Amino acid sequence: MTDFTQSYTAPRRSFGQLALRWLLFTLLGLFALFYLMPLFVMVTTSLKSLEEIRTGSLVALPRDVTFEAWSTAWSGTCTGVKCEGLRPYFWNSVLMTVPAVFLATLLGAVNGYVIAQWRFKGANLIFAMMLFGCFIPFQVVLLPMARSLGILGLAGSIPGLIFVHVIYGIGFTTLFFRNYYVTIPAELTKAAKVDGAGFFRIFWSIFLPLSLPIVVVTVIWQFTNIWNDFLFGVSFSQAGTQPVTVALNNIVNSTTGVKEYNVDMAAAIIAALPTLLVYVVAGKYFIRGLTAGSVKG
Repeated sequence: MTDFTQSYTAPRRSFGQLALRWLLFTLLGLFALFYLMPLFVMVTTSLKSLEEIRTGSLVALPRDVTFEAWSTAWSGTCTGVKCEGLRPYFWNSVLMTVPAVFLATLLGAVNGYVIAQWRFKGANLIFAMMLFGCFIPFQVVLLPMARSLGILGLAGSIPGLIFVHVIYGIGFTTLFFRNYYVTIPAELTKAAKVDGAGFFRIFWSIFLPLSLPIVVVTVIWQFTNIWNDFLFGVSFSQAGTQPVTVALNNIVNSTTGVKEYNVDMAAAIIAALPTLLVYVVAGKYFIRGLTAGSVKG
């Protein structure tokens, strides 16, 4: 009897298939290099002196690596007793982003849990209205939001910026959690009710432990949107409470003295570094979480 297991050999790929595969890899590599070229130029320029930037090539590696531009971008150039750099504004963004992400994620989880598992009259209408809020342009809400912040006494403050980003982010976080929670069998909720568990007990003991994938998606989404936001930051802040994006704009558009391109590049990298690190560390979980709630609902 012939031993098919031993006699079987995998079919060899033809020359055309191998050539097509290598062509695909080459094209993808070229696209990756083209996409990463601006980042490469930013990093190399930030490590050069102004003299080398003026006389050298834009894509050349620095002859003498210096971190003076990074120090200036972070701490600023001191004139008398005043230094203007990104440091205080960077921490303003941290103080604004962390609470806003936490609150928007928590409220979105509760909203999604209610809409997906606790059916009530008008739930779909409420969800549709919140979903509609996701598509309202930033510019439309500037005047009513400024008026609301003035009435609440939060105008020009970091708590005011937190309030703005939480309100604007609830629609997205509710959408994420609702689409994820509809994939969880309703029998879990019914069984928990039979055992005497209430609204919050079911949420904290059953749904929240199952929510890690969508929590990662929501945190990355909200963190990126809030940290990179410029319009709300420049509209609803004042001197001393401005986020890092506004400070970066002020540094780049400064016209006093000689234009320091190395400082501009260093400042841009510093401002973008937190979101870059978030995607590097948790990027794969972002894709997994997005597809986790795509089977049902």
